[in-house]
Amino acid sequence: MEPSIILNPEQFELTINRLCFQLIENHNDFSNSAIIGLQPRGIYLANRLQKTLAEITGISPQTGALDITFFRDDFRRKSHPLIPSVTNLDFSIEDKRIIIVDDVLYTGRTVRAGMEAALGYGRPSEIELMAFIDRRFSRNLPIEPNYIGKSIDSIATERVEVQWKETDQQDKVILYNTDERS
Repeated sequence: MEPSIILNPEQFELTINRLCFQLIENHNDFSNSAIIGLQPRGIYLANRLQKTLAEITGISPQTGALDITFFRDDFRRKSHPLIPSVTNLDFSIEDKRIIIVDDVLYTGRTVRAGMEAALGYGRPSEIELMAFIDRRFSRNLPIEPNYIGKSIDSIATERVEVQWKETDQQDKVILYNTDERS
């Protein structure tokens, strides 16, 4: 089965703009809000949101990157040593409304780890979740995003890849079939 393009570059940009307008509607001037991207690929979405929000509103919300490597419930099960990413939160999240962002929401385990890791930096007044791609019907944990770029229905033998200009030369979302029998 050939890979399917879920979002092309134009749709990708429109989706980010729509998510920004939803954030503006709910967070107004962002004076008590912060965006936290989950490493490794949620940071691209967080940075893109910050840049687009600054272009739209003139306000650049506080944005950080959070490594969740050792908060995952499966980090001891890996056959190879894990290499953590960098956490960059140069602000307190105490009493802030934080938006945790990730590129793909699948089982919910990454988000659970992200919430646990974030609490080490303070107690936010509210935690919201943004998923650029929501793979519905795949949860192991009862986690649902507040903001969704695009929802897709997929099966276990499929993989969703969000490609970012910053690392992949082009913005797009692709659905691959990983089943070797196909």
